[in-house]
Amino acid sequence: MPKKEKGKSHSTRPISKRPPSWCKYQPEEVEALVIKLAREGHPPSRIGTILRDQYGIPLVKPITGKSITKILEEAGLKPLIPEDLENLIRKATRLLTHLEKHRKDLHNKRALQLVEAKIHRLSEYYKQKGVLPPEWKYEPKVASIT
Repeated sequence: MPKKEKGKSHSTRPISKRPPSWCKYQPEEVEALVIKLAREGHPPSRIGTILRDQYGIPLVKPITGKSITKILEEAGLKPLIPEDLENLIRKATRLLTHLEKHRKDLHNKRALQLVEAKIHRLSEYYKQKGVLPPEWKYEPKVASIT
């Protein structure tokens, strides 16, 4: 039985796979914008938000036929580590530095364990998909607190 979601406030993707009629950008223009924003140092999720808010491009894939990460990969601008994994690693390092100062903070110690478990699960998935090399391993930057 599927898990029931609580509430209806979350956004839903459009049903149509075709680009909206009011969006006047050509696929080449959208790809150029994605590459330009990536060269400015924006991650893929922020690129999508900027395109939506500033340029009025709702979704890149219906217009270009490719996702933002696929466009970046073809342009040679793909990040080494996927963005979601990178954010989890940043969170873990923040928790580690906090736990260096506050060794008895058990709540954050547990939070670190949960984040590191997510990192390991996600890295295994990316290794299976071939996004990460098979020998890639998460190493905590700061000495582990036990």
